Amino acid sequence: MGQIKVTKAPIEGLYIIEPTVHGDNRGYFMETYNQNDMHEAGLDMVFVQDNQSMSTKGVLRGLHFQKQYPQGKLVRVIKGRVFDVAVDLRKGSKTFGKWFGVELTEENKKQFYISEGFAHGFLVLSDVAEFCYKCTDFYHPSDEGGLAWNDPEIGIEWPELEGVYNGAPTADGYRLKDGTKLKLSDKDQKWIGIKDTFTFN
Repeated sequence: MGQIKVTKAPIEGLYIIEPTVHGDNRGYFMETYNQNDMHEAGLDMVFVQDNQSMSTKGVLRGLHFQKQYPQGKLVRVIKGRVFDVAVDLRKGSKTFGKWFGVELTEENKKQFYISEGFAHGFLVLSDVAEFCYKCTDFYHPSDEGGLAWNDPEIGIEWPELEGVYNGAPTADGYRLKDGTKLKLSDKDQKWIGIKDTFTFN
């Protein structure tokens, strides 16, 4: 027990988790997930699916969510460096539409827990990044939703990214500071802003 440090983010429902790393001249060992430690920290989520992706520098994935089957996600980077972002989409939340981001790297070994009800995305800042995450619900392709990654209403400050918003969520005109072009999927260049996506009576 006591193998993790849990820090609450400024937005309720988001947590930064730092595991205890045991290292010596041979390398290191750490527990990347321990249900007992999570329960002791007040996190009682149950995971049903593990995912892993690889992305190259300049790739931005997001902002994604599921509408009827929201997923909690415990995310980490096992190679490289990314800036990971969550946006509060919970109806009635005092922080609805607010975002929080954290840099996850293979060196800092931080994990980011994003509760159900958030949109999620990340930008790759290293040459290559391998990204792992555990989910509290299964992926339902027909249930997927998204938001424009550069929606000015949300105002995410993506680090090392330069460009001018032209009214669309395309990659046109955006580059990292070293000149790497921003890379988005076709799908992620078609999402609309938060005000047009969510209309509450």
